[in-house]
Amino acid sequence: MATVNLNGQYRDGGGGAASGSGSCSSSSQYPIQGKKDQWIKLNVGGTCFLTTKTTLSRDPNSFLSRLIQEDSDLISDRDETGAYLIDRDPRYFAPVLNYLRHGKLVLDGFSEEGILEEAEFYNVTHLIGLLKDSIARREQRPAADKKRVYRVLQCQENELTQMVSTMSDGWRFEQLINIGTSYNYGAEENAEFLCVVSKECANTLIGRENESNDRAKVLQQKGSRM
Repeated sequence: MATVNLNGQYRDGGGGAASGSGSCSSSSQYPIQGKKDQWIKLNVGGTCFLTTKTTLSRDPNSFLSRLIQEDSDLISDRDETGAYLIDRDPRYFAPVLNYLRHGKLVLDGFSEEGILEEAEFYNVTHLIGLLKDSIARREQRPAADKKRVYRVLQCQENELTQMVSTMSDGWRFEQLINIGTSYNYGAEENAEFLCVVSKECANTLIGRENESNDRAKVLQQKGSRM
């Protein structure tokens, strides 16, 4: 079972230092410093997180705070190590747990919408507010801060339907250019296509996309004359 190493060596509110690494196995040892009953193990989607009651109780109305109370009104199964079982995405749980540790929102490459989904599930009120404010500010940026990025994908005729139907993350189909037929010995002929797709991105994210962007525009111009 994988174990998240969130901060390497960290000091939490439970009274001792602990490493973020180590498996959620029955042989796992709690830190020598501090009280054993202050440390909590959570098994989130198959990934083990080690933290303290103090951290999980930072928001007393949250799901996590209610879960660890002795008279909790929540029912949760535990795995063979005693870790609370939570059927959620562990990747997006990590930023939520780190917020409870130090009170700061660190995206670290994760989408704000993804973290917001988990924050709402765990009912971490202040984090929900921070994320909604951040998303609102992002959506209010002027159009000058955004630019449409283009990419060119090459595919065969029998791959077109699957490719178009699986486009995600804001990518949009723009144009299809037939570039001829691919001859495969011992197999049927397949037409080859260039598929131009685009996505709106913030200017800070487009540096590596300029080459693909220019190439796609040239191909679009050629395709419109064919």
